[in-house]
Formats: sequence, C-alpha cells, structure tokens
Amino acid sequence: MSNKAVISLATGLEDPEKVTVAMLVAVGAAETGRETLMFLSKEAVRLSVRGIAAGVACDGCPSLADLFQRYEDAGGRYFVCPLCFNAKHLDAGDLIAGAEVNGTIPMWKWIGDEPATTFSY
Repeated sequence: MSNKAVISLATGLEDPEKVTVAMLVAVGAAETGRETLMFLSKEAVRLSVRGIAAGVACDGCPSLADLFQRYEDAGGRYFVCPLCFNAKHLDAGDLIAGAEVNGTIPMWKWIGDEPATTFSY
C-alpha cells in the first residue's frame, strides 16, 4: 500500500467549501502518518500566501486557518504551480510554511516510483 498522498486543488476562496473538503482530506492523510503533498494551481495558489486562508466555509465547518495549521503541524507540504503563481504576480516571500513554488516535474519526483493515493478538487 502507498504511504504517499497527493491532493490537487485548483479552487480557491471562490468555493470555500471545496477548499475545506480538500484540506480535511489532506489533514486526514498527514495526521495518520502519510507523506502528504498538496499541489495548488489556478486560484488555489492564492491560498499559499500568508493571511489568505481565513474564514469558515459553513456552519459546523472548522476554520480554514485551523485546517492549514493542523496540516502544517502534521508535516504537510505544498507545491505551488509556478505558472499560476507568477501569472497572479504573487510574492514568493509571502508563502506559508511548507509551501514552495514547484511544478509538475518536482511533484512527480516527490512521488517517485511507488504508487500514491491521489485526490483532485
């Protein structure tokens, strides 16, 4: 069985419930000991900037800030699509902990030869 998980997220705060679900999946993987990587693309790259992942998506949902903190505490990492990040003129100096601007080749190298469990949102 694979011990790696990759969650691809292309949605940002325009759909906070989708972001919450993706983060719940990522947190679950990381907190149960899987090496976990989130690949952020499109509008989701904005979530890699400090102070953006805030708010609560729905009644009874955990806050995004809490989910991002739990993911960081569990050792979760983010690869942020460089094309999307640069197109939005974001500053790499403002990245959250665990985030780095990296594309698909570094993602595949991170996965390596073993299978990985994947989710896409």
